[in-house]
Parts: sequence; C-alpha cells; structure tokens
Amino acid sequence: MKILYYDCFAGISGDMHLAALLDLGIDHDAWLRELDKLNLEGYQVQIRRASRKGVTGTQVHVVVDPHQPETRNLRQIEALISRSALSNDIQARAMSVFGRLAEAEARIHDTTLDHIHIHEVGALDAIVDIVGGAIALDWLKVDRVLCSPVELGSGVAHCEHGVLPVPAPATLELLKEVPVRLGGVPFEATTPTGAALLTTFVDEFVERPAFSIQRIGYGVGHRDGPLPNVLRVCLGEQAASERKEEELHVLECNIDDMNPECYDYVLERLFAAGALDAWLTPVQMKKNRPGILLSVLGSPEQASRLTELLLIETTTLGVRHYPVKRIELVREIVQATTPYGEVAVKLARHQGQTLRAKPEYEDCKRLALEHAVPIHAVYAAAQEALPKLGIAPIHRC
Repeated sequence: MKILYYDCFAGISGDMHLAALLDLGIDHDAWLRELDKLNLEGYQVQIRRASRKGVTGTQVHVVVDPHQPETRNLRQIEALISRSALSNDIQARAMSVFGRLAEAEARIHDTTLDHIHIHEVGALDAIVDIVGGAIALDWLKVDRVLCSPVELGSGVAHCEHGVLPVPAPATLELLKEVPVRLGGVPFEATTPTGAALLTTFVDEFVERPAFSIQRIGYGVGHRDGPLPNVLRVCLGEQAASERKEEELHVLECNIDDMNPECYDYVLERLFAAGALDAWLTPVQMKKNRPGILLSVLGSPEQASRLTELLLIETTTLGVRHYPVKRIELVREIVQATTPYGEVAVKLARHQGQTLRAKPEYEDCKRLALEHAVPIHAVYAAAQEALPKLGIAPIHRC
C-alpha cells in the first residue's frame, strides 16, 4: 500500500504543501503544463531551492499580476475549476478544499455559503496553491494519506478582517477533532488553506505511523522561527495487512443514582461525540446497591471530550480511563441485491478468507417494513445473494 505522510511539526500553508509535494520528485514542467489546463492568466509560478535552518527543499512563490481580481467567491471559483480541462478527480479534490473553507467561514460569520466572499483564499495565488496541490497529489497515486499532529503557532495574524489571534478562527474551525499543538513558533504556523488541505486529503491523523519510507520532500516556507519553517512529507509503502492494531482509551464510571431512562440519551450523546463503542454492565455497588458500569471506547484524541460528557450528562462524580490496544479484522461493505431491494452486507476478512458476512440491520429493517415481510426473510435473501458477488453464504452457530 502506497502511503503519503504529512509531518506538520512546523505547520502547513498552501505554498508549503505544494512545494513539499513537488520536492518528492514530480516533474516541474509537466506539472506546470497540467496547471495550464486551469485556463487562468495573470500569474507566474517561481519554483526554486531554498533552506531554513539547514533544511533544504523546494520553495514555491506565485507572482500575481496586480490587475487580477483580489478575491473571488465560492461560486466563481467552482465555475473556474469546472470549466477547466483538468480531470474530474482533480476538480473534485480542489473544489472540496474550497468548499470546506467556505463552510468554515460561514459558520464563523453566522451566514450561508451564498453570502460568503472568500478573501485571501479567493486570491489567485491561493487558487494556484490549492489546485496545484490537488494535481500533485493526484500524480503521486497514493492509497492512503496520514498526518502527524499539527503545529498551529502563536501570536497574531494580519488578514483582510484585521488582526486576529493565532490560530485564526477559520483554522480552528477546520481542525476540530484533529490533534494539534500550540506555541511551537511565534507566528501563524498553519493557515486556513493548510488546514483545509489536510482535512480534505488526510485519511487518518496518527502519532506514530508504521511504514517504510522511500522518498522525502521538504516544502520551504517564507518565515523564520525557532523551528525550520518547512513541511516534511514522506512517501513510502505500508505492508498490506488484514488486521488493524490501534491504541484506544476506555473510559468508565460506576452509577447507582441515575434515572434509567437517561441512559439511552447519554449513549446517543457519546456516539455523536465520536465514541467507537459504549456499553452498560450491571454491577453490585457499596451498601449492596445495584448499579451500572458505564464503559466507553474512543480514540485518545476524543478522550477529553467524552470524559466531559460523562461528567456533565450523568450523576457520576469521577471517570476512570486507561489505554488499551484493539486488533480488528479488515472490514468491507458490499451491496447485495435482493427481491426486496439493496442490502449493505459487512464482510470481515482474515488470511484471505471471508470469516463473516452480516447484512446490515437498518437496511433489513427498512425493507421489511416497506414490503411487510418478516425481517428474517430479508436477512435470508441477503445471504442468498452473496454467491452472485463471489462470496459463499456463511452460517455460524
């Protein structure tokens, strides 16, 4: 499996992202010819070698004709990209980045996408950075994109709206649920554009990725600080595995004085906040009172938020938590065609074999109600449809 890993120890911006991908060995002339398919005039891309604190890499600077429009709104940008001769995949990636930026701005300013006028990001140089980055990523043909925790910096940033604290509101909005660090440098380390690129392209944020590195690229920024102002990207291979091992946290608390009707509500809140699993276990507590052990499984990044929910939404006075390792089988969803309609079937694989094939309950329930048939009839029809997908029906005791 081909892996691209973003090491954002000094943050990320649009130009650093583009420069880092180009530094992996992409042919600059071929990349420029692809960028010309955007059919946009009034700019020149300067690609050169540069260093920061002894780290040498590629630096990109987009020189813009001063007569170009300073900003464009989301609809104008989408129209520009959709009229281009770029591939559908590249267009979709680029427009997704701009869409995320617009949504973040809309939430911050309490307005709608149609009323958002993208300022710095709508400028021509930012358009080149984002579309150019989408082109470069498409050329790398990676299977999975990973990223480290993201350095955000500190201090203040000057922008169209005036002076804002670092990280900028749009950056924080975009990086919700993403592991970040603060204060590594006394300036804006991660821009809204960089945040939007990461949250669009990255499949998983990890502390310690496991893969063999083949190529390394450095995208050199335009600032000086205590850390080298570079974005490091690594291209490599990860051995295909049919088991996934990850570090998670278990949170738990004992409760003996809460209205049982509230447990359903609490579990819904926990799942909505990102809990991977949650369960109730009857226990015998002090003074022989019957109680409930409420357990929650989640990622380390979600532990703080889930703990907060337990403290606020239950009657517990404290929450225990401890790290665990989970090993899980590779899962795949396939669609089985039945006389009642399409049913999603979850497959679990191990050592080249399908161990389990389970029709999704919600699909079976919906179709059973629509056709007024027993739900087990829909389950059976989904199992019978599996041989047409090259999967033998699986029956377990």
